[in-house]
Amino acid sequence: MRKAIAGILLTLTASGVQAALPVIVTSPDGNIEVVIDNAGDGPHYTVKLDNHTFLEPSSLGLKTSLGDFSDNLTYVSHQNTQQDEHYELMHGKVSNVHYQANGAVITFTGKDDIQLEIEYRVSNRDVAFRYRLSGPETLTRVKVLGEATTFNLPDEATTFITPQALPETGWMQTKPSYEEPYTFDAPVTDSSANGVGYTFPALFKNAQHGWLLISETGVDSTYVGSRLGESNKQGVFPLAFPQEGENSGIGGTYAAMSMPAVTPWRTITLGSTLAPIVETTVSYDLVEPRYAASQDYEMGRATWSWIVWQDDSINYQDQLKYIDLAAKLNFEYVLIDNWWDQRIGRDKIEKLVDYASDKGVGIILWYNSNGWWNDAPQTPQDKMNTSPARREEMAWLKAIGVKGLKVDFFGGDKQQTIQLYEDIFTDANDYGLTITVHGSTLPRGWERMYPNFVTSEAVLASENLVFEQDALDKHAFNATILPFTRNTVASMDFAPVFLNDRLSKEQKSGTIRKTTDTFELATGILYFSPVQHFGLTPNNYHEQPDYVLELLKKMPTVWDETKFIAGTPGDYAVLARKKNDTWYIAAVNGEDKKKSIDVNLPMLSGKPVTVYYDTAKGDTKLQKATISNDGNYTFTLRPQGGMVITTQ
Repeated sequence: MRKAIAGILLTLTASGVQAALPVIVTSPDGNIEVVIDNAGDGPHYTVKLDNHTFLEPSSLGLKTSLGDFSDNLTYVSHQNTQQDEHYELMHGKVSNVHYQANGAVITFTGKDDIQLEIEYRVSNRDVAFRYRLSGPETLTRVKVLGEATTFNLPDEATTFITPQALPETGWMQTKPSYEEPYTFDAPVTDSSANGVGYTFPALFKNAQHGWLLISETGVDSTYVGSRLGESNKQGVFPLAFPQEGENSGIGGTYAAMSMPAVTPWRTITLGSTLAPIVETTVSYDLVEPRYAASQDYEMGRATWSWIVWQDDSINYQDQLKYIDLAAKLNFEYVLIDNWWDQRIGRDKIEKLVDYASDKGVGIILWYNSNGWWNDAPQTPQDKMNTSPARREEMAWLKAIGVKGLKVDFFGGDKQQTIQLYEDIFTDANDYGLTITVHGSTLPRGWERMYPNFVTSEAVLASENLVFEQDALDKHAFNATILPFTRNTVASMDFAPVFLNDRLSKEQKSGTIRKTTDTFELATGILYFSPVQHFGLTPNNYHEQPDYVLELLKKMPTVWDETKFIAGTPGDYAVLARKKNDTWYIAAVNGEDKKKSIDVNLPMLSGKPVTVYYDTAKGDTKLQKATISNDGNYTFTLRPQGGMVITTQ
């Protein structure tokens, strides 16, 4: 079971006079500096890394039903704090975390003796802050209508961010669901594609000084999911709340809270290289589990007929084939997708669960989240949207031995929708079920907050490779974007690794794959998801050489360490991940040209390794090598190709 060792919290009270401003908080290593002040237009902050400005003066404050707490505030006092905590993640990109940060809690007073506290924590790679609103005992509730929070990027910064979708657009009016393409090195002053800002996480390049990633964590049923609004001509991005039309207009766009009201954390990760961005654990450093796991949940790999064979595969015989494939590959799970209740039936689902169990394979079943907030016709419907229906269904699922659920089509970030997520996670834990969500929002610390939550789509995922040739043509390019953006702060159910030349059952039609086999194998390591749904098909087992099958049989989905090695968005990406004593190095080429890559792999210095590489035909070959004592290694990536290096 995951265990956390309580952090050490030291507080030193400063003098409660105006002269105490500005408050300066530095990281433990002294490289990051945050300055909080209270000018005539309200409290604001700046952020520097290595004496270079990464955020220019940016606003702070809350706008609420009790008043506007973003200006006309009086400084009261501040307390300096320190955090020093060890904790374990049971299904993360790392397993053991040592979180150290310096901080401060700055208290201001506004109208009617209401106090606004702004808490900052600054580690060696992350800045985080949140608000706490308190007042007289007679004030028991508040609506947070919005935040004055802004992020003021330097003029020369450029963006790698994905636009927010308009509500009730896309497939059967199911958006927004975080499935839009990324900008690429665009000016910070550019308007978004839809005119309503951008989703988290948001990556920026600060000219030659480095990178910063903005996101949030700790969002639960007491708040809304936020985003970045449109930037102005000075590159200032406001923090924005949900759009009115999200979730078919159900609920307000504000957060209704009891007093004292505490907001989620806003996070800023900084680095002169992309290493802090890739390796950050800030999403988990700032949250705690909301309940204990009812059991030790098993993570792992899953086969999945729908992704290539589509709806016609949702039948009893095809599911037997995918269960057999999972068993042959030593995979832990099979996902049975939409329409199973109609096309297979509940009685035969029970038989499939028993058949899979005899082979050591667990079953995950798909559900529509819907009550009435989208037009998606897929069933089962009306089983996850209310507690009585949900708990009755989950009791049946537990009784027949189902291991987890994939719940789809949420369509927004309003408080009511965040409440639905939390209710599904909590009820599922009572019945020993894991939860994957699709058509969904970004997880915000949920892997630690809700121990049976596994992964979320929230990305322009692999289903688009099947639907659109253009998506498949850009697959390699996007694989050099996602490890530095979406996948940095949360698990990502992209569903990788396709070995069919054409993405269809018979391979006589369908989209045509441009990436190499080794590229595809590398994405199984490059993309992090505790349950990884693979795009493999039964024919792949007979077509691929034994050494490829052995790699798939042993490929982990949760990790003890994750390291950035090399790469930049749009060019190439090289990441290293470790499970127990085995290192896996994954490299992908985002361009349609051959490249020679020089990397340093200190963890492999002087060690023998197994290298999986591409031939000119695009299939995978294996060779043995020894890394030099200085850890330097040079390899070639073929166009839209990849490489995997392991120490096993």
